[in-house]
Amino acid sequence: QVQLVESGGGLVQAGGSLRLSCAASGTIFSIYAMAWYRQAPGKQRELVAAITRGGGTNYADSVKGRFTISRDNAKNTVYLQMNSLKSEDTAVYYCNANMGPSTVDYWGRGTQVTVSS
Repeated sequence: QVQLVESGGGLVQAGGSLRLSCAASGTIFSIYAMAWYRQAPGKQRELVAAITRGGGTNYADSVKGRFTISRDNAKNTVYLQMNSLKSEDTAVYYCNANMGPSTVDYWGRGTQVTVSS
């Protein structure tokens, strides 16, 4: 089992920056990939960024060049650095841990990010 706790959300002006953190605990060595998703009101949850066990990364086109996903293995923490924030980035951001193909996913409870124009 994996437990995920997000932090770092808040209110920021457009063009500003914010860094989200996701602290993982439990069977962390079984994690295949970790990712950040977001869900805005009235919209479906979407993948924002992901990082695999091998260090590969993937980003949604809407955030590519602005957001960076990284990890600190010593702290069992994954980060999402968000720069040049736009109002359309406003959403609840969720941390996700995938245990491999055809396996379970674990989710944090989410952290609110609000970007004002």
